[in-house]
Amino acid sequence: MTGAAAMSDTPLPRTRAAPIFAVASGKGGVGKTWLSTMLSIAFGRAGQRALLVDCDLGLANVDVQLGVQPQADVHSVVRGFLELDAAVTPVMGGPGRNGGFDLIAGHSGSGALGAAKLEEVGRIASGLSRLAPHYDRIILDLAAGIDPTVLRFARAADRLVLVTTEEPTALTDAYAMVKLLRLQGAQVVPWVIVNMAENRVKGRKVFDQFALACNEYLGFKPKFAGAITRDPRVPDSIRAQTPLPVRHPQSQAYEDVIRIVETLNAN
Repeated sequence: MTGAAAMSDTPLPRTRAAPIFAVASGKGGVGKTWLSTMLSIAFGRAGQRALLVDCDLGLANVDVQLGVQPQADVHSVVRGFLELDAAVTPVMGGPGRNGGFDLIAGHSGSGALGAAKLEEVGRIASGLSRLAPHYDRIILDLAAGIDPTVLRFARAADRLVLVTTEEPTALTDAYAMVKLLRLQGAQVVPWVIVNMAENRVKGRKVFDQFALACNEYLGFKPKFAGAITRDPRVPDSIRAQTPLPVRHPQSQAYEDVIRIVETLNAN
């Protein structure tokens, strides 16, 4: 079920549009896409209607991780063949079910859209503004890196969720992304998530180091959304193309995600 069929059971538009969360990393390999899907599920289980949009226009893979086969994707939207709402695919039963959400998939396994013009990307941003009243949360899974397309999506969001690990290269690239956004005039104060931490205490220490650099050199303090502990069940669920809370309901990593969603919802 996609497009109009998927939207048919959507409630009437709300007076306040959904906040848009842009999930970014600067560097690949830090678990950004996995985290985007987990946030979508956790928002859904918290009773919120969530829409996840795969904004990696070059090498999208959200649908691959979830094991779904969408009939339409963002490629047709960028090229002007479809409106954004016609590319919606329900996941896990869609919003209103236990952890279900809607997905707008990217164009998997192709670099064809990696150099999409900013005006083409603007079609997605315009479509999101029309969809926002039908959801409580919209999550944008951005591509790794700091190219103009990624920065355009980041600036369009209400909140920037920056994913990093304790690796020096991950922290350096995350810092570079925030610095560039600030240089472009975006007064963004990111929420930072430390993924694959040895434990939550060490995850907090990693954040404190990052926050110290931001405060000293950029003049602001980021916000700590939480840390996700390293969990061997995460790569197992990815290999199985099955969401972590479905394959391993008692996993520590998903418990950490729930805490993060509680933090984001409270602020």
